[in-house]
Amino acid sequence: MGRFTIIPQDTFTGLQLDAGVLLRRFDPSNPLIADEDIICATTGGVNPSCTPSFSDLGEDVDNVPLNMMELKHLDSQECKISTTSLSTNTRLIKQTLGCADIDAEKSMIVPRADLKQTDFSDIWWVGDRADGGFVAIQLKNALSTGGFSLQTTKNGKGQISLEITGHVSIKKQKEVPMVFYSVDPDAFNWVEIEPEKATTEMFGTLVGDLQDGMSIDGAMIKGTLKFYDDAESSLVTQWGAGYFLALKFSDLDPNATSVKVGLDPSEGSGLVEIVNDPDKNGVFKITDKNAQKFKIVSTDGTDTLVQTYDLSQLVLED
Repeated sequence: MGRFTIIPQDTFTGLQLDAGVLLRRFDPSNPLIADEDIICATTGGVNPSCTPSFSDLGEDVDNVPLNMMELKHLDSQECKISTTSLSTNTRLIKQTLGCADIDAEKSMIVPRADLKQTDFSDIWWVGDRADGGFVAIQLKNALSTGGFSLQTTKNGKGQISLEITGHVSIKKQKEVPMVFYSVDPDAFNWVEIEPEKATTEMFGTLVGDLQDGMSIDGAMIKGTLKFYDDAESSLVTQWGAGYFLALKFSDLDPNATSVKVGLDPSEGSGLVEIVNDPDKNGVFKITDKNAQKFKIVSTDGTDTLVQTYDLSQLVLED
């Protein structure tokens, strides 16, 4: 093998795999994806780009060579994400049009003759790395500038071209509207979380008496919590009447010496250790669904992984 027939030792680590996904919301520090945040199904991959435009200030100056670096001037950065969508839902069509409104009652999307500041929003592209990490690109103040174009084919799928451009804000005029992330794999495997079964009895109470229609969607815990005030229940005796969330945990990383779960802020118990809990479940009192977050903290004393879940979409039933 030749002396220069070689590749970097981190080549595998840096490989980006598959097409990735376009998202309306994403948090690189808590990379859980809710189905409602996925913008569309794509075909042919996704093409994020950030292209600079330069001026040569020495171009018309005698005796100055072309492209003298001291006289190079950066005019702008054009940041875009382009792809082809297979989705035709109302939110996708509205986003493709750029300036439009949705009439939900009629399932109708109406283009608008004027641009509103609310038409701009951040979008994300996120893709896997070969080592289990991920690459993410945030396009800020994004707006569709390619217009709407639907191409149909016989015996095939309709395709909508999507070109979205990031925009500089007057409030942050020096900020380029594209940010890049390349995140290493987590130190531990993510703990699996799910609603406890309705037939499970916890603290002398059936879970079905506490909650209904529960689900975990990305970083969001959804469903209905029932107001529980049975004075004979140890839950009410210890914590008082209110709303209680029952959850089950599994697939704890064997390398984690501690896995704690609970609400932040908490009614008083704080995060509870579950490594040695044979049932790996718990009941947690919700006092403020908008302020509280549910957290799972895995650690070995050196590295720590924190999973955070939003509770704001819980329905509190009287």
